[in-house]
Amino acid sequence: MATPEEFEAAAQRAQQLPSKPSNTVLLQLYALYKQASEGDVTGDRPGGFDFKAIAKYDAWSGLRGKAQDEARQEYVELVTSLFQNA
Repeated sequence: MATPEEFEAAAQRAQQLPSKPSNTVLLQLYALYKQASEGDVTGDRPGGFDFKAIAKYDAWSGLRGKAQDEARQEYVELVTSLFQNA
């Protein structure tokens, strides 16, 4: 499992990606980061026409029940793979 230090290093590294990933990958990064750092999503699903907030909420909600350690490991692996495929 990735350590908290490896997770934080990956979060910093994700800010320096050589090219912008697809929206799907960006949502996956967001959801894994939030699940790893905060656990299951809380609050109500956004409504109205805030499609970006809805997509982010739904992505994070899709990870409900995933252990924070597991999400942290998947996040580190995803960031690493984005640099290898760049």
